[in-house]
Amino acid sequence: MDNFDRMYEQFKVKSQDLANKVGELIHEGNVRRIIIKDERGHTFMEIPLTIAAVGVVLAPVLAAVGAIAALVSHFDVVVERVVPPTAPPPPPPPPQA
Repeated sequence: MDNFDRMYEQFKVKSQDLANKVGELIHEGNVRRIIIKDERGHTFMEIPLTIAAVGVVLAPVLAAVGAIAALVSHFDVVVERVVPPTAPPPPPPPPQA
């Protein structure tokens, strides 16, 4: 399966900044999935875009992220983004006679 339409970023975040960073990423709009891991690479939470896109679910998700932040002091936040399609180059002008 090709993943050419996705891009991954990874951030190192301290526990007190985790909820704010996740909230910022959710509001950006081009995020498909957020994965929260500890320093050793163990996944604590995955937030798919379909859940993050629904504003009603945002508060419980951020509450859960805040609870997780109390467990560990440093986290890695992996972000899967949608890469916007690139436009094809314009055709060359027709030759003039």
